[in-house]
Amino acid sequence: MKLLIISGVSGSGKSIVLHALEDLDYYCIDNLPAGLLPAFAAQMKGAAHLYTDAAVGIDARNLAADFRHFPQILNDIEAQGLECETFFLEADDNTLLKRFSETRRKHPLTSHEISLAEAIRLERALLEPISASADWHIDTSRTNIHQLRGMIQTRVANRTALSLLFVSFGYKHGLPVDADFIFDVRCLPNPHWEAHLRSQTGLDAEVVAFLEKQLPVMQMFNDIAAFLETWIPRFEQENRSYVTVAIGCTGGQHRSVYLVERLAKHFLDTRGNVLVRHRELV
Repeated sequence: MKLLIISGVSGSGKSIVLHALEDLDYYCIDNLPAGLLPAFAAQMKGAAHLYTDAAVGIDARNLAADFRHFPQILNDIEAQGLECETFFLEADDNTLLKRFSETRRKHPLTSHEISLAEAIRLERALLEPISASADWHIDTSRTNIHQLRGMIQTRVANRTALSLLFVSFGYKHGLPVDADFIFDVRCLPNPHWEAHLRSQTGLDAEVVAFLEKQLPVMQMFNDIAAFLETWIPRFEQENRSYVTVAIGCTGGQHRSVYLVERLAKHFLDTRGNVLVRHRELV
């Protein structure tokens, strides 16, 4: 029996996550007051024949006091012996502004006195206690609906062991805010400067062959793999369920993509729940 708490800024995809969890047979409730979470957890414990797993959406319409007391709310749930994890979804301000403009939906905190941009900033401040307590941060700025659903379903369905996500990205497009570890590989030889490789990616055989001939690339791979092999077991000992490792190069097309694929293949030999995402290859 497990309780997932789904929170985050409006427009980041909380409803999509809840729908994905419903497809995995989770009992889902949207916008439950956070102060009622311990009571709901107790009801789950007392009705195990009805509930196996449940997910609850928490958003900015809660009472401000509930946000401030969120760490204590989690302690109350865990004191009941119920496994509980918190997912926090976010996106950058420009993405949120664009999504609200395209859908013409009203932000829950906007009013005649509060603009959309102000509402987004206010909501981030209100949700900070939940963000600080979250087990998994998910940045959906460059993630479409189908990618988000797939990410949730894969991670949650295969939760028997720590879920290890490798993400490639380009520094010129910004840092991923949901990464636990970020490795900068811009110092490695760049296939971009080889005219016949420029339009290809780290998934293509010619780029792979080029990079595998470069000694620094192999050294970087070995060093990152050794670091993760040393420290991921320590995270598992602390009951962490999710670790995200981001590999960044300049554009997120060649070096980072290759190393993410190589690292994922390496760790699949010893653990089952390894995921890959190439942020810029959409």
